[in-house]
Amino acid sequence: MSVLIFYYFYNVLEVLTISNKELQINEEIRDKELRVIDADGSQLGILSAAEAQKIAYEKNLDLVKIAPQATPPVCKIIDYGKYCFEQAKREKEARKNQKVVEIKEIRMFSNIDTNDFNTKVNQACKFLKSGDKVKASVRFRKRAIAHPELGGELLERFKEACLEVGVVEKPAKMEGRSLVMFISPKATK
Repeated sequence: MSVLIFYYFYNVLEVLTISNKELQINEEIRDKELRVIDADGSQLGILSAAEAQKIAYEKNLDLVKIAPQATPPVCKIIDYGKYCFEQAKREKEARKNQKVVEIKEIRMFSNIDTNDFNTKVNQACKFLKSGDKVKASVRFRKRAIAHPELGGELLERFKEACLEVGVVEKPAKMEGRSLVMFISPKATK
């Protein structure tokens, strides 16, 4: 979003746009001295802002401040529209290649049957193979909380069943009425 400023200069209405981007371009650069880099990457040296803008205008390009924290600030003569387009393209490509790791939860009870347990293990292995983390939790109902060692044994069996596709990230820990363990996928080589 940008702000428009209207002002009168010798009875002529002019409109200035103040951009709120992190990069300053052309007239927005107010520094006295700048280290200027040409479009082909060669250094033009330390110039005043007016000289640098003049060179940029002669080449029909923009003067962009790329390193404001440097002393003196570094500016580059480039086509700003093309630069923004390429930057957006790179960010889009990075987002496309990025893998979001989700945490899938497998809930069990302390008195789970064998076939139900095998189904939960198969689900967890499928999640781990697809690259997601698994949160295995054993919920204790009513008086079963008096025997947390049963849940510990169950999670130990669960861990051993998932060893070929996953590794324990956080060991079993009691959280309220649940015993929780996190398993992450093994690193692929």
